[in-house]
Amino acid sequence: MKKFISWNVNGLRACVTKGFLDFFKESGADAFCIQETKLQNGQIDLDLEGYHQYWNYAEKKGYSGTALFTKEEPISVKYGIGIDEHDKEGRVITAEFGSYYLVTCYTPNSQNELKRLDYRMRWEDDFLDYIKELDKSKPVILCGDLNVAHKEIDLKNPKTNRKNAGFTDEERAKFTALLGSGFTDTFRYFYPDAEGVYSWWSYRFKAREKNAGWRIDYFITSGSLDEKLIGASILTDVFGSDHCPVALEIDV
Repeated sequence: MKKFISWNVNGLRACVTKGFLDFFKESGADAFCIQETKLQNGQIDLDLEGYHQYWNYAEKKGYSGTALFTKEEPISVKYGIGIDEHDKEGRVITAEFGSYYLVTCYTPNSQNELKRLDYRMRWEDDFLDYIKELDKSKPVILCGDLNVAHKEIDLKNPKTNRKNAGFTDEERAKFTALLGSGFTDTFRYFYPDAEGVYSWWSYRFKAREKNAGWRIDYFITSGSLDEKLIGASILTDVFGSDHCPVALEIDV
Protein backbone atom coordinates (compact mmCIF):
# COMPACT_ATOMS: atom_id res chain seq x y z
CA MET A 1 0.00 0.00 0.00
CA LYS A 2 1.13 3.53 -0.76
CA LYS A 3 0.01 6.76 0.84
CA PHE A 4 -0.10 9.94 -1.22
CA ILE A 5 -0.81 13.46 0.02
CA SER A 6 -1.59 16.62 -1.93
CA TRP A 7 -1.73 20.14 -0.49
CA ASN A 8 -2.13 23.61 -1.93
CA VAL A 9 0.16 25.41 0.52
CA ASN A 10 -0.62 28.94 -0.79
CA GLY A 11 3.00 30.03 -0.44
CA LEU A 12 5.40 27.39 0.83
CA ARG A 13 7.64 29.75 2.77
CA ALA A 14 4.67 31.02 4.77
CA CYS A 15 3.35 27.48 5.26
CA VAL A 16 6.73 26.33 6.62
CA THR A 17 6.38 28.91 9.40
CA LYS A 18 2.95 27.39 10.23
CA GLY A 19 3.98 23.78 10.78
CA PHE A 20 4.40 22.37 7.28
CA LEU A 21 7.48 20.32 8.14
CA ASP A 22 5.90 18.83 11.26
CA PHE A 23 2.91 17.67 9.25
CA PHE A 24 5.12 16.43 6.42
CA LYS A 25 7.16 14.25 8.76
CA GLU A 26 4.12 12.95 10.65
CA SER A 27 2.31 12.08 7.43
CA GLY A 28 4.84 9.44 6.38
CA ALA A 29 3.62 9.85 2.80
CA ASP A 30 5.25 7.81 0.05
CA ALA A 31 4.77 10.83 -2.19
CA PHE A 32 3.77 14.35 -1.19
CA CYS A 33 2.59 16.81 -3.85
CA ILE A 34 2.19 20.53 -3.35
CA GLN A 35 0.66 23.33 -5.37
CA GLU A 36 1.00 27.11 -5.28
CA THR A 37 4.54 27.10 -3.93
CA LYS A 38 4.94 30.77 -4.99
CA LEU A 39 8.71 30.23 -5.26
CA GLN A 40 11.62 30.66 -7.62
CA ASN A 41 14.62 28.35 -7.72
CA GLY A 42 16.88 28.90 -4.71
CA GLN A 43 14.30 30.64 -2.52
CA ILE A 44 13.90 27.72 -0.13
CA ASP A 45 16.02 24.78 0.95
CA LEU A 46 13.97 21.94 2.40
CA ASP A 47 15.74 19.16 4.25
CA LEU A 48 13.43 16.23 3.50
CA GLU A 49 15.52 13.22 4.38
CA GLY A 50 14.65 10.14 2.37
CA TYR A 51 12.79 12.03 -0.37
CA HIS A 52 13.64 13.00 -3.92
CA GLN A 53 12.51 16.55 -4.70
CA TYR A 54 11.14 17.88 -8.00
CA TRP A 55 10.09 21.50 -8.56
CA ASN A 56 8.29 23.35 -11.36
CA TYR A 57 8.47 27.14 -11.05
CA ALA A 58 6.35 29.76 -12.78
CA GLU A 59 8.17 32.35 -14.87
CA LYS A 60 6.26 35.03 -12.95
CA LYS A 61 7.74 35.58 -9.49
CA GLY A 62 5.67 34.72 -6.40
CA TYR A 63 3.03 32.95 -8.48
CA SER A 64 1.71 29.41 -8.92
CA GLY A 65 4.33 26.63 -8.91
CA THR A 66 4.24 22.94 -7.99
CA ALA A 67 6.52 20.42 -6.29
CA LEU A 68 6.66 16.68 -5.78
CA PHE A 69 8.54 14.85 -3.02
CA THR A 70 8.80 11.07 -3.33
CA LYS A 71 10.55 8.28 -1.44
CA GLU A 72 10.83 6.13 -4.56
CA GLU A 73 12.92 7.62 -7.36
CA PRO A 74 10.78 7.95 -10.50
CA ILE A 75 11.76 6.39 -13.82
CA SER A 76 11.30 9.82 -15.40
CA VAL A 77 9.93 13.26 -14.53
CA LYS A 78 8.26 15.71 -16.91
CA TYR A 79 7.46 19.37 -16.28
CA GLY A 80 4.36 20.84 -17.92
CA ILE A 81 2.20 19.19 -20.57
CA GLY A 82 4.23 20.04 -23.65
CA ILE A 83 2.17 23.05 -24.78
CA ASP A 84 3.94 26.39 -24.57
CA GLU A 85 0.79 28.38 -23.79
CA HIS A 86 0.25 26.32 -20.63
CA ASP A 87 3.79 25.63 -19.48
CA LYS A 88 4.97 29.06 -18.28
CA GLU A 89 3.18 28.92 -14.92
CA GLY A 90 4.74 25.83 -13.32
CA ARG A 91 1.42 24.03 -12.98
CA VAL A 92 2.15 20.36 -13.67
CA ILE A 93 4.73 17.73 -12.73
CA THR A 94 4.42 14.14 -13.96
CA ALA A 95 6.46 11.38 -12.33
CA GLU A 96 6.56 7.99 -14.00
CA PHE A 97 6.84 4.91 -11.80
CA GLY A 98 6.85 1.22 -12.66
CA SER A 99 3.10 0.68 -12.78
CA TYR A 100 1.59 4.20 -12.80
CA TYR A 101 2.04 7.91 -13.40
CA LEU A 102 1.69 10.41 -10.54
CA VAL A 103 0.66 13.90 -11.65
CA THR A 104 0.47 16.99 -9.45
CA CYS A 105 -1.56 19.81 -10.96
CA TYR A 106 -2.54 23.37 -10.07
CA THR A 107 -5.39 24.20 -12.47
CA PRO A 108 -5.68 27.86 -13.56
CA ASN A 109 -8.31 29.90 -11.73
CA SER A 110 -10.93 31.54 -13.95
CA GLN A 111 -10.54 34.68 -11.80
CA ASN A 112 -12.85 37.57 -10.96
CA GLU A 113 -15.49 38.30 -13.57
CA LEU A 114 -14.34 35.06 -15.24
CA LYS A 115 -11.71 36.97 -17.19
CA ARG A 116 -9.65 33.78 -17.63
CA LEU A 117 -12.53 31.40 -18.31
CA ASP A 118 -11.83 31.14 -22.05
CA TYR A 119 -8.21 30.27 -21.31
CA ARG A 120 -9.34 27.83 -18.63
CA MET A 121 -11.52 26.03 -21.18
CA ARG A 122 -8.52 25.59 -23.51
CA TRP A 123 -6.46 24.34 -20.57
CA GLU A 124 -9.14 21.81 -19.61
CA ASP A 125 -9.29 20.31 -23.09
CA ASP A 126 -5.52 20.16 -23.49
CA PHE A 127 -4.93 18.79 -20.01
CA LEU A 128 -7.55 16.07 -20.45
CA ASP A 129 -5.90 15.07 -23.73
CA TYR A 130 -2.58 14.90 -21.89
CA ILE A 131 -3.97 12.70 -19.07
CA LYS A 132 -5.75 10.40 -21.51
CA GLU A 133 -2.54 9.95 -23.48
CA LEU A 134 -0.68 8.96 -20.29
CA ASP A 135 -3.46 6.55 -19.40
CA LYS A 136 -2.92 4.66 -22.66
CA SER A 137 0.42 3.40 -21.36
CA LYS A 138 -0.04 3.30 -17.57
CA PRO A 139 -2.78 4.18 -15.06
CA VAL A 140 -2.73 7.76 -13.77
CA ILE A 141 -2.96 9.12 -10.23
CA LEU A 142 -3.76 12.82 -10.58
CA CYS A 143 -3.83 15.09 -7.57
CA GLY A 144 -3.99 18.77 -6.83
CA ASP A 145 -6.02 21.94 -6.65
CA LEU A 146 -8.27 21.53 -9.69
CA ASN A 147 -10.09 24.79 -8.92
CA VAL A 148 -13.60 23.44 -9.37
CA ALA A 149 -16.32 22.25 -7.04
CA HIS A 150 -18.01 19.58 -9.12
CA LYS A 151 -21.49 19.26 -7.63
CA GLU A 152 -23.66 21.37 -5.34
CA ILE A 153 -22.72 18.97 -2.53
CA ASP A 154 -19.10 20.14 -2.94
CA LEU A 155 -19.54 23.66 -1.60
CA LYS A 156 -21.44 25.34 1.21
CA ASN A 157 -23.31 27.95 -0.85
CA PRO A 158 -23.96 26.60 -4.34
CA LYS A 159 -26.84 28.88 -5.26
CA THR A 160 -25.00 32.15 -4.67
CA ASN A 161 -21.81 30.88 -6.35
CA ARG A 162 -23.29 29.47 -9.54
CA LYS A 163 -21.61 32.00 -11.86
CA ASN A 164 -18.44 32.45 -9.84
CA ALA A 165 -15.00 31.08 -10.71
CA GLY A 166 -14.75 27.45 -9.65
CA PHE A 167 -18.48 26.76 -9.87
CA THR A 168 -19.48 27.85 -13.36
CA ASP A 169 -21.51 25.45 -15.49
CA GLU A 170 -18.60 25.41 -17.95
CA GLU A 171 -15.97 24.35 -15.41
CA ARG A 172 -18.22 21.75 -13.85
CA ALA A 173 -19.00 20.30 -17.29
CA LYS A 174 -15.26 19.90 -17.96
CA PHE A 175 -14.88 18.01 -14.69
CA THR A 176 -17.81 15.79 -15.65
CA ALA A 177 -16.04 15.16 -18.96
CA LEU A 178 -12.85 14.18 -17.11
CA LEU A 179 -14.72 11.60 -15.04
CA GLY A 180 -16.60 10.47 -18.14
CA SER A 181 -13.28 9.74 -19.83
CA GLY A 182 -12.66 6.87 -17.44
CA PHE A 183 -11.39 8.55 -14.28
CA THR A 184 -12.57 8.31 -10.66
CA ASP A 185 -13.04 11.05 -8.06
CA THR A 186 -11.62 8.97 -5.21
CA PHE A 187 -13.26 10.87 -2.34
CA ARG A 188 -16.70 10.41 -3.91
CA TYR A 189 -15.86 6.77 -4.65
CA PHE A 190 -15.79 6.17 -0.89
CA TYR A 191 -18.19 8.91 0.26
CA PRO A 192 -20.73 9.52 -2.52
CA ASP A 193 -23.13 11.48 -0.32
CA ALA A 194 -20.85 13.14 2.26
CA GLU A 195 -21.76 16.77 2.83
CA GLY A 196 -19.91 19.57 4.59
CA VAL A 197 -16.44 18.18 3.85
CA TYR A 198 -14.34 20.83 2.15
CA SER A 199 -10.70 21.48 1.28
CA TRP A 200 -10.63 25.27 0.80
CA TRP A 201 -12.07 28.19 2.75
CA SER A 202 -11.76 31.89 2.00
CA TYR A 203 -9.62 33.84 4.45
CA ARG A 204 -12.52 36.31 4.67
CA PHE A 205 -15.71 36.22 6.74
CA LYS A 206 -14.36 33.59 9.18
CA ALA A 207 -15.20 31.04 6.49
CA ARG A 208 -13.16 28.19 7.96
CA GLU A 209 -14.58 28.76 11.43
CA LYS A 210 -18.08 28.51 9.91
CA ASN A 211 -17.03 25.70 7.56
CA ALA A 212 -18.26 27.73 4.58
CA GLY A 213 -15.92 25.95 2.20
CA TRP A 214 -15.40 24.32 -1.16
CA ARG A 215 -14.05 20.89 -2.13
CA ILE A 216 -11.65 21.76 -4.94
CA ASP A 217 -8.63 19.57 -4.08
CA TYR A 218 -8.73 16.04 -5.43
CA PHE A 219 -7.18 12.68 -6.03
CA ILE A 220 -8.43 11.48 -9.42
CA THR A 221 -7.39 8.02 -10.61
CA SER A 222 -7.73 5.94 -13.75
CA GLY A 223 -10.81 3.72 -13.56
CA SER A 224 -8.54 0.71 -13.95
CA LEU A 225 -7.27 1.43 -10.42
CA ASP A 226 -10.72 1.37 -8.76
CA GLU A 227 -10.18 -2.08 -7.25
CA LYS A 228 -6.84 -0.95 -5.82
CA LEU A 229 -8.28 2.05 -3.93
CA ILE A 230 -8.04 1.60 -0.16
CA GLY A 231 -9.06 4.98 1.24
CA ALA A 232 -9.41 8.69 0.48
CA SER A 233 -9.59 11.50 3.01
CA ILE A 234 -9.68 15.27 3.41
CA LEU A 235 -7.56 16.36 6.37
CA THR A 236 -9.64 19.26 7.61
CA ASP A 237 -7.84 19.47 10.95
CA VAL A 238 -4.52 20.43 9.31
CA PHE A 239 -3.87 24.17 9.20
CA GLY A 240 -1.18 26.32 7.57
CA SER A 241 -2.92 27.35 4.34
CA ASP A 242 -6.39 28.36 3.15
CA HIS A 243 -6.52 24.79 1.79
CA CYS A 244 -6.15 21.59 3.78
CA PRO A 245 -4.34 18.49 2.52
CA VAL A 246 -6.10 15.59 0.82
CA ALA A 247 -4.87 12.00 0.97
CA LEU A 248 -5.12 8.74 -0.92
CA GLU A 249 -4.23 5.20 0.10
CA ILE A 250 -3.88 2.80 -2.80
CA ASP A 251 -2.38 -0.60 -3.55
CA VAL A 252 0.02 0.15 -6.43
